[in-house]
Amino acid sequence: MADRYALDKGILSAELLLLLTLLAAVKVDETADRQPEMFADVDWKQFMQLAMHHRVYPFLYPKLSRMHEGPIPSELIQWLKQEYCKNTVQMLHLSGEMGRLGDELVGAGIRALFLKGPVLAQDLYGDISLRTSRDLDFIVPLGKLAEAEALLVRLGYVEEEEFEAILGDWKWRQHHKTFHHPGNNIKAEVHWRLSPAPSREPDFDELWERRRTSNLLGRNIHYLGPEDLVLFLSAHGARHGWSRLRWLLDIKQLLLQQPDPGILTRLLHRYGYEDVGGQALLLAADLLKAPIDPGLSRLAERPKARRLARLAMFYVGRMVNLHNPPLPPEVERHFKYYQPAILSRGQQLLYALGFLHPYAADAKTLPLPRRLHFLYFALRPFLWTWRKTFGEEK
Repeated sequence: MADRYALDKGILSAELLLLLTLLAAVKVDETADRQPEMFADVDWKQFMQLAMHHRVYPFLYPKLSRMHEGPIPSELIQWLKQEYCKNTVQMLHLSGEMGRLGDELVGAGIRALFLKGPVLAQDLYGDISLRTSRDLDFIVPLGKLAEAEALLVRLGYVEEEEFEAILGDWKWRQHHKTFHHPGNNIKAEVHWRLSPAPSREPDFDELWERRRTSNLLGRNIHYLGPEDLVLFLSAHGARHGWSRLRWLLDIKQLLLQQPDPGILTRLLHRYGYEDVGGQALLLAADLLKAPIDPGLSRLAERPKARRLARLAMFYVGRMVNLHNPPLPPEVERHFKYYQPAILSRGQQLLYALGFLHPYAADAKTLPLPRRLHFLYFALRPFLWTWRKTFGEEK
């Protein structure tokens, strides 16, 4: 990839650099012949941990299994094969449940778009076994959310955690609810937004107009159009600091499908995701040799996009889960800076204004009858100061 997309990879370990090289390679045999030094003195246990952490082992196994005798230990190939087979079974399990959910949602008159899971694996990789998924995510119109939740409960799902909310703030502070089926051990996340506030995004009707339907997983399995998928995956990856290479691999596979540059650029501009989109392009291009269409090059050349890509390299070089505390102190400090940095100016303003809206913690500090909850708008600064003085809540 052109030098203009190059990022500083000095913090990356030899094992991670090898993983990136193998993920990007078309023919790994040629890579081994051309760069034998990359395979020398590799800690293969560390390499395995990286492949597992970044959730790329099912994509890696077919590549390495086709290698002729070479520098990859046979034990590693066997481990990859075992994990690949486990993942294939899991994805088949999820595919069956996705089909059932799709049929049930249509039968209940609920429009739904599946966001990830087997339909994403099939679309991006052409094979559900090449990508991992833990759960089934789908988005419905906000007005149909209660019906979708009731449907999941009727199918045996149990809500994992109820939000503490006040004055309807859950509608924008949150973006999905998680349900678990104790019988089949599958999680389903029902979304009413693609991302949490302060993001702006296309409404459901707009997403539905651009939807696609799976040819292999069922006529009732609808999913995002390619440009909407770039927006969604870029926002999701940025929010998680691109701390798993699987998300960047998704971006590369999506870019190989050649989404319309004009439509995508206008979409990212309209909703304030130009820099986040540019960040995704830069990281995928430099780390995984993803192709960048000339029509998208302006996004990758934005100064803030490059700054965000450099910030994300901090997480790429570490095996961290940013949404699974406690975080190491240096990661927590970095994330406190990174989180607001990925927002556009408009999003940063909305984020700041969000603190003026009452929190559920305000009602705990000073319980008031529901009809008087509007008073929390005026009381919030005092209640916040009280908690900061005597406690740790928001």
